[in-house]
Amino acid sequence: MKKITPPLKVLFSIYAFIIFSILTILSAICLLLVLPFGKEKLGNRIYKICRYWGKLFYFFAAIRHKEIYESYHHFNKPHIFVANHNSYMDIPPIVQLKHQPIRALGKFESSKIPIFGWLYKAAVIMVDRSSPTKRAQSLRNLKNALHEGISIFIFPEGTFSMTNKKPLKPFYNGAFKLAIEMNIPIQPVLMIDAVDRMHFDNVFTLSPGINRVVYLPTIEATGYTIDQIELLKDHVYNMMDEGLRRYRKYPKS
Repeated sequence: MKKITPPLKVLFSIYAFIIFSILTILSAICLLLVLPFGKEKLGNRIYKICRYWGKLFYFFAAIRHKEIYESYHHFNKPHIFVANHNSYMDIPPIVQLKHQPIRALGKFESSKIPIFGWLYKAAVIMVDRSSPTKRAQSLRNLKNALHEGISIFIFPEGTFSMTNKKPLKPFYNGAFKLAIEMNIPIQPVLMIDAVDRMHFDNVFTLSPGINRVVYLPTIEATGYTIDQIELLKDHVYNMMDEGLRRYRKYPKS
């Protein structure tokens, strides 16, 4: 597919935002319709709503989701997914990862967005860093999801890696501490094309095309102690850094 010019990207982005808004409203209506069925399996129903939202948005935005597996992934057990983060287009692939229930860790501030925020609040495990009590509750919610066999998805960089000079920012400890404490395997994934679909410095740069997600080999937390968080974190970081350099061009480190 030929690259589209900046003016066309702006028009395409406006069109996609309209589609995004319509699908979000329809998803919110669907959420209202499933609420009377009770809280049991409500999270899985919301996940399915979000997955169809993602598929429809990709269809109308002419974006193709593709998953690449560099090793076998066990779909029948919970994992802590960790991924690089440098675009808003890192978000739609999360609900399209196949075959297993998953909940993303989301920022509390995003729940304040009209309509979308309501759906967002129902679909993610929110982290509220405004107080120690709320941070502790967020951690308990993550642990509860894992105990229930639900995988969680975390961007360990914490925010956008807003640079083209290297693949990743330094990682926070949270995902790796949780993996060691609960003996949960870490599944590194790479968002390869998201920054090409929408650049981190301008939301009016959306363009159609492929959006690949690469599953790297799963890393078991078994054998790591809480004093070895840095070892585990460095292992994951180096694997993801090497993988991103294979799929994308970065200056030599």
